[in-house]
Amino acid sequence: MVTMTHDRPVSRHSNTTTGLAFAVASAMTFGLSGALARGLLDAGWTAGSAVAARISIAAVVLVIPGILALRGRWHLLRESRLTVTVYGVAAVAGAQLCYFYAVSYMQVGVALLIEYTAPVAVVMWLWLRHGNRPTRLTVVGAVIALLGLVLVLDVVSGADLSTAGVLWALGAMVGAATYFVIGADTDNGLPPISLAAAGLVVGGVVLLTAGWTGVLPMHATTADVVYNGRVVSWWVPVLALGLVTAAFAYVTGIEAGRRLGSRLSSFVALFEVLMALVFAWLLLGELPRGVQMVGGLLVLAGVVVVKLGEGSSAVAVAPLPEDPDVSGRPDA
Repeated sequence: MVTMTHDRPVSRHSNTTTGLAFAVASAMTFGLSGALARGLLDAGWTAGSAVAARISIAAVVLVIPGILALRGRWHLLRESRLTVTVYGVAAVAGAQLCYFYAVSYMQVGVALLIEYTAPVAVVMWLWLRHGNRPTRLTVVGAVIALLGLVLVLDVVSGADLSTAGVLWALGAMVGAATYFVIGADTDNGLPPISLAAAGLVVGGVVLLTAGWTGVLPMHATTADVVYNGRVVSWWVPVLALGLVTAAFAYVTGIEAGRRLGSRLSSFVALFEVLMALVFAWLLLGELPRGVQMVGGLLVLAGVVVVKLGEGSSAVAVAPLPEDPDVSGRPDA
């Protein structure tokens, strides 16, 4: 069983500005992935092939930097092999595979809404597993943010729910929650880029194995891809998916989690949904409706309230002692 640490509340002396910058950058780049992948899908790619290419490219790019960041401390990787495996299988491969199957049974917006209840799952995990009870402001912020998501995803008009689809979407939610919790764990001593590289390698192996065995349909073409009337070569969005929306997004996401804690970083990551709408408008010509823009403002408000709740809890909670066995790790 993987041992998760308590969420580390942000102290007054923490560099929260840097953490928020990393979190927003991660959310923006993750949000770009949907629009880029949509172009590939329209050109004849399957979702499985697009996801596998995205994760595999990111893994190849980050392997060498991840190894160098270890500085010969291979024991950190050995001691964290279970954590890395869970991260790669659940947070990288599992979340995307479950989402892929969820949208085959139900509307995309509904599947996204279920998956993005992950921040609430993180709060519940920290409360039940570690006794880190959320403040009233955190709860209020969670409610506001989730209400905003309902409007952003435009599911208020009603949607048909499939039991199988809901179960797959819940699986994606578990994968997303795992991403936030493990990404914020500093006790394993792994540098963020090393954790991202190892997880992406594991995830890439899982995805390619699923494709090779026929579990995940895979097909790719070299046909040009069209974005809002502009034609680009197929390799442009493929490289962007791997370099920007995976390699960069995962590393900055882990950096954010180390500085903000899993709870706050997971709520800031809700910007991904809003950014997905923006990029869909810019690249696919899908203009968000007014109700979606209102929802986006509510998401912003919810994150601000959660941040206020984190600040009030920081005063009452003492920082956890550092593990002397991993004193060589980079500052979080």
